Amino acid sequence: MSVATSAVASDVSLDGLIDLFRYPLDDLDGEAGRELIEHCRRQLAEDGCVVLERFVPQQALARLERETERLSPDAHYNQTETNPYNSDGDPERPSSHPLNRFDDRTNGFVAGDRIGADTIIRQVYEHPAFQRFIAAVVGMEEIHQYADPLADLVVNVLREGCQHPWHYDTNEFIVTMMTRRSHGGGRFEYAPGIRGPEGENFEAVKQVLDGDRSRLESLDLTPGDLQIFFGRYSLHRVTPVEGDKERHTVIFAYAKEPGFIGRPERAQRIFGRMAPVHEALLKDGMRRSDSLAD
Repeated sequence: MSVATSAVASDVSLDGLIDLFRYPLDDLDGEAGRELIEHCRRQLAEDGCVVLERFVPQQALARLERETERLSPDAHYNQTETNPYNSDGDPERPSSHPLNRFDDRTNGFVAGDRIGADTIIRQVYEHPAFQRFIAAVVGMEEIHQYADPLADLVVNVLREGCQHPWHYDTNEFIVTMMTRRSHGGGRFEYAPGIRGPEGENFEAVKQVLDGDRSRLESLDLTPGDLQIFFGRYSLHRVTPVEGDKERHTVIFAYAKEPGFIGRPERAQRIFGRMAPVHEALLKDGMRRSDSLAD
C-alpha cells in the first residue's frame, strides 16, 4: 500500500501513540519536522542506524507492552543452524570462510494476521504520516506496506536462550520497535556497512566472526524506542537472551514497490505455515535486484 492510499489509517490520530512533541510526524513540512528528518538522515549516513528514543510516549508504554505480551503465545518458534547469508555452505571454501560458519538461531515470530487493527503497532504501521516519515528518512519518494499478510507486521519473541546470530536482512532497510526488554542479554550489535551492492567483503566479515569487535556498534534498546536500520549491508545480531523475561520487538516491513510478498519457503520456516499468496508463488520463481549471497 502506498503512503498516499491509507484512508482508514488516516482517520487514526497519532497523538498518544507517538510522542509528537519530540517527533512531529504530524508536521514534517515544518521546521522541527525537517530538522528531525535531516538528523535521521545524517545518522543513517554515518553508521547505517538511527534510534529514536521514547518514540512512544510514557503513558502508552504499558499498553504497548501488554499488546505484545498478549500476542506472544501465538509466536511460532523455529530452530536452525545458519550462516550469515541464510544459505548452504560452500565445500570448495575452507571451514573458516563466512559461508561455512554456522550458529544456532532460535526465534519466535507472531505473524501479521494475528495483529489486530486496534493495536498501537498496527495503527502506527499503517498510518500515512508514519510511512511518509520513514520514506523521507530512507530517501524514497514513497514506501509500500507488504502485500504479504504474514510478514507485513511481525512481533519477534525471544525467550531465554534464544538468539539471532550474525546475519543480514533481505530488505535494504528495516524499521523495528522494542516493546519488552529481557532481564539480560538480547543486545543488538552490528558492523555498519560491512558489505555493499558491489561485493561481500568476506575478509572483514570473517574478522567479526572471529571475535574482532573493532568495527562493532552495540545498542541497549528500551521499550518505546524506534530503530531504523540499513540491515541489508550491515552484519548484525541479537545476543542470547538471559532470564525468564521475554524480549519483544515489533518489525514494520515496507518495500520500495507495491505488492511485495516474501518467499514461500521463508514463510513456512518463520511462521510454520503459508498464506494462499505464498502457495500461489510456489509455481513461480522470485528474483532479487542484486547479486548478494542471500
